[in-house]
Amino acid sequence: MGAVWRFYRDQSFMLKMSVGFLLGIVAGLIFGESAGVLSPLGELLLRLLHLIVIPLIVFTLIAAVDQLNPAKLGRIGGKVFIFYFITTGIAIVFGILLALLIRPGVGLTLPDAQVDVPERPTIVETLLAIVPDNLFSALVNADILGLIFISVVVGLSISSMIHSDEERISKMGHFLSDLTVSLSEVTFRVLNGILQYAPIGIFAIAASAIGSQGLQTLVSLGKLTVVIYGGIVLQFVLVYFIIMKLFGVRIGEFFRNVKEAVGTAFMTSSSLGTLPVTMKAAKRAGISDDVASFSLPLGATVNMDGAAIRLGASVVFAADIVGLDLGFAAILGIIVTGTLASVGTAGVPGAGLIALSIVLTQAGLPIEVVALVAGIDAILGMGATATNVTGDLVGAAVVDKSEERRMAKP
Repeated sequence: MGAVWRFYRDQSFMLKMSVGFLLGIVAGLIFGESAGVLSPLGELLLRLLHLIVIPLIVFTLIAAVDQLNPAKLGRIGGKVFIFYFITTGIAIVFGILLALLIRPGVGLTLPDAQVDVPERPTIVETLLAIVPDNLFSALVNADILGLIFISVVVGLSISSMIHSDEERISKMGHFLSDLTVSLSEVTFRVLNGILQYAPIGIFAIAASAIGSQGLQTLVSLGKLTVVIYGGIVLQFVLVYFIIMKLFGVRIGEFFRNVKEAVGTAFMTSSSLGTLPVTMKAAKRAGISDDVASFSLPLGATVNMDGAAIRLGASVVFAADIVGLDLGFAAILGIIVTGTLASVGTAGVPGAGLIALSIVLTQAGLPIEVVALVAGIDAILGMGATATNVTGDLVGAAVVDKSEERRMAKP
């Protein structure tokens, strides 16, 4: 058994994940709904990943922030948000344009299913939710934006202690800084153990998903699938590649370093669950800790380029079904509303449903389209999540490069 374990351990992570995913698809096609018996193994992987997310965010972010000054933190945050809004806006445009070209909804009818739409939070509620009213409830409820806020505040407080003129306070600051760095290292060691189990979990997720939905859903809504994956290709080639080229990021080397994170996102359909792998990939790609530790947890919560592509395509899909021609003003409204909805509702439960319902309502379209798209949700979600995570990593890389250029100026 020792030799088998060593052979397994020494294989590349991406190879193990790919084999697990492909075997899962085969098992799902062979055993059908019976493959659902494997779902607990997939659930275990997602639980382990979510388990490590909170300490990963808290410890790594505090450790990074306590080495930053407030001005640099604000500068990084501003660049990150500008990147998110621009790329998300472009993503929704791609989804709309391709859907207008292919017209995926022509000939389809709406299902009779009733859709319960979660209540949309107001802008004020969304902003206030960033500041949790209880530290322990933020931890228990995995309130990522709240934990980012707390971690930034604690990190800045430790930084002020380190630079205190009072020697006693400075020593305590250095002690707390060393402690958070040590806890961050422990977290990454635990993560390494979890990732050894990941291929088994991926096998189970793929088998149960394909077994329950089958490939017929892909055929029945194939045009919409083509539109969304086409939009994803455009987002990579015309947005990510060009931006990386402009900022001097080596595209081939970058994707070799982050392929495990993108692959994990595709196979799990969970941006937040992939975050531990994304953080490791950022280290491998040479992205500085102060940028990665701040931008990646934030991006996993609010940056949704793949979701924006789905949003734009789904609105045109809905318009085709009911025979509504979208004018320029309506399309412009969809772009603006969709961009804000993707970013503004990403951190709340039912985010995709809320965002789609907001845009459909704004365009005067039936929200029952959500039920129709649900049949291929797993297939669409895989590509969209991989795009979300890629966008997070590209954003971190270009912001890091811009900081390097700034430091290099005389």
